Amino acid sequence: MSDPHAPISPSPSGRLLEEPGVTPAAQPTKTASTWAPLRTPTFRLLWSVTLVANICVWMNDVAAAWMMTSLTTSPVLVALVQTASTLPVFLLGLPSGALADILDRRRYFIFTQFWVAVVALLLCAALALDVMSAPLLLALTFANGIGMAMRWPVFSALMPEVVSKPLLPSAMALSGVAMNASRIVGPLVAGAIIASAGTLWVFVLNALLSVVAGLILLRWQRTPPTTSPLGRERLPSAMRVGLQFIKESPRMRAVIARTVAFFFMSTAILALLPLTAKRFDGIGFISGAGVFTVLLASMGTGAIIGAAFLPRIRQALAGEALVLTGSCLQASATVGVALAPNLPLAIFCMMVAGLSLLSTANALAVKAQMALPNWVRARGMAAYQMSIMGGTALGAALWGKVASLTSVPTSLMAAAATGVLCMLTVQRVFTDRQVLEDLSPSQAWTPPRHSQPEEGRVVVHIEFIINPAKAKRFRTLMQASRSSRLRQGALQWRLLHSMERPERYVEEIVDTSWVEHLRRFDRVTAADVALRERKLSFHVLDAPPRVTRYFESD
Repeated sequence: MSDPHAPISPSPSGRLLEEPGVTPAAQPTKTASTWAPLRTPTFRLLWSVTLVANICVWMNDVAAAWMMTSLTTSPVLVALVQTASTLPVFLLGLPSGALADILDRRRYFIFTQFWVAVVALLLCAALALDVMSAPLLLALTFANGIGMAMRWPVFSALMPEVVSKPLLPSAMALSGVAMNASRIVGPLVAGAIIASAGTLWVFVLNALLSVVAGLILLRWQRTPPTTSPLGRERLPSAMRVGLQFIKESPRMRAVIARTVAFFFMSTAILALLPLTAKRFDGIGFISGAGVFTVLLASMGTGAIIGAAFLPRIRQALAGEALVLTGSCLQASATVGVALAPNLPLAIFCMMVAGLSLLSTANALAVKAQMALPNWVRARGMAAYQMSIMGGTALGAALWGKVASLTSVPTSLMAAAATGVLCMLTVQRVFTDRQVLEDLSPSQAWTPPRHSQPEEGRVVVHIEFIINPAKAKRFRTLMQASRSSRLRQGALQWRLLHSMERPERYVEEIVDTSWVEHLRRFDRVTAADVALRERKLSFHVLDAPPRVTRYFESD
């Protein structure tokens, strides 16, 4: 079909889905085992690499956080270790996501592993030469965070490639298991090495594991996707389109707002954990770095327990209820840690915090994945991860400052109360009640051909003839068309109404170039096709709306 605006037969894939990411026939898969995706060899390989990479992250963060307590007594600097680790994802997440969408994801994933290895070697060198200081430690922790910022979007984008959509929630839960299992293994290994051999050897092992993970990825023979004849997107354009998609997607805006609110609160318990651990030092059955390690591992244990019961949790609570319940449970655990009179009670509260963190983060991540078509998935997941790290970085800095002005327990309780209030406010302001669209790719529209395309912007006019009595409903529907066009990458959109002919409306779409105009045809989804059918139902002529394209002259 050559004309992208000619009438077409309704496509079965143009339906709207009532449940996140699944058709009604697939409803039973909601109870699939959390461990089912591990039966897929490619997912198992990627998950194993991610587990090793996450162990490296936690080993680095534990060693850095404990080292900082020996370099300074300032609560702000101790909390800033968490900020330095997570801030790169906030600052560099979108460029990383854009690169993951336009470059070979396998090679990009491999590069991130060797980047982390190089940073670990620099940490080793600084310690061996006895030049480590608080500012240098923060700088190298930030550099290690850059590797994490590059890795997370590409792994998130790869998951829907290697598992079926019904298994995606379980795959994302396993991603959380990898993170939280590493939260147990990483601190335990790091704590044992620090106690027996010294911090230097933590970073040596970190470098070795990162290299091994990179070598494993080299053995992965991924079938590359079909190369677009239009070539790769340029990075600035890819970033603009990614931001534009998020801005025009109510569901993604709602996910990001909830994510920031949740992690703004939940980061307090982690950012202040080294100082919380010192409160129990000498009054329990463990002392020194062991208290910090056990508390952190307890949180990871709680998360793994939560992952095992996640299918039942998701059945019992809908998405919004799960997010709010998880936030309240996280706040309760944070208050429990702040007021715990002994280490066993603090351990229990950390397990509850881990369970609520895994459950809530999984619900938010699945919402984000289901709101994204594949062509912008890495950029969208990068934005989701940016919201995690933005909330985490801001929260860590704020609650560290509050702790320095008051006390650690006071700061933890303030974070808990503020977090619940923020989540209630966000759920009221950023509603998430839209029916989830079918974002599967559609080939219903064939790109136009032009023998000698010119440089400069492309302006498209689509003329509709509408019954004036239905004009209000049509204009309302065209706002959905505006969002659709801008999500696809259009630069501008306007709806023009003729002064002489009240029945005549012109939809005007502006693209930055002829190539970018053609890219929009590659981004059409089944939901876009369904939307066009709704627009055509208002057009009163037998002939389809007239489409005219112009090159904009300077």
